[in-house]
Order: sequence, then structure tokens, then C-alpha cells
Amino acid sequence: MFSKTRKLPFLSMIVVLLTTAISACSAQSKADDLRMTPMDQMPAEVQSAPVTVQTAYQFAAANPDVMQNIPCYCGCGGIGHTSNYSCYVSSVDEKGAITFDNHALGCSICVDITQDVMRMLREGKSPQEARATIDVTYSKYGPSNIP
Repeated sequence: MFSKTRKLPFLSMIVVLLTTAISACSAQSKADDLRMTPMDQMPAEVQSAPVTVQTAYQFAAANPDVMQNIPCYCGCGGIGHTSNYSCYVSSVDEKGAITFDNHALGCSICVDITQDVMRMLREGKSPQEARATIDVTYSKYGPSNIP
């Protein structure tokens, strides 16, 4: 079928393709490492929202430790929001049941901030590095809502 001189380039090509596939799977695994609240635990309005909004809600709800330290710059401090987390979550009761806030359903700045944090964490940045980047990137829109 193949001569000996043609086997080496063919085998080399297979090795390159396998290496590329393994690298792609590894990169996807890194993206999947983010904690996300399952979609079936989201309110109907979130489930019918665009995918970027859905994933922002899923991530924010599952990562209060990160998102309570990320500010929002959309002006929502005036309605009592104290972090980007509060754009998504109004309260969590003693049993862990979440009451969702609908603010981020209609606010692209809130969602963009969360999507940027998700991207930076996937890239291996720390929550503190993500916060610093958010401050620099979004402070032009207004004051931080973190007191």
C-alpha cells in the first residue's frame, strides 16, 4: 500500500493530528473547569435568555466567592447592588436557595464584566488579576458599586 519512504511522512502527519486533537481537548477541559450552576436551576427568564446571559448567571450563582469581589460599573449601585454578583443574585437563604435578580437580563455591562472574568479565569489569571483588569477596563462607564 505505502512504500517505506511514504510511511514516515504519513505517520508524522498522524502524530501531528493526534497532538492537535489532544491539545484542543485539554483547552476545552480548562474551559469546563469553571463552576456553573446547572441551567435547570435557573429561572425561566434566564433559560430563555441569550447564551452569554445564561452562562453569566450560571457562573455568578456558582461563584459568589469570586463575584462578590468583582465590581459592576453600570450604575447599579444606586439600586443597592454591592458587587457584580448582586446583579444576578438578590439573596441566598439559610438552606442555600437562591433568589435571582433580573437586572443582568437587560444589562450588557453586567454580563460583559462576568464574561470577562470567566475568560480570564480560564486563561489562568487569579480573581485578583481579573478584578484589576475589570477596574481598568470598565471604570470609564462610572463609579464602582463596591463600597
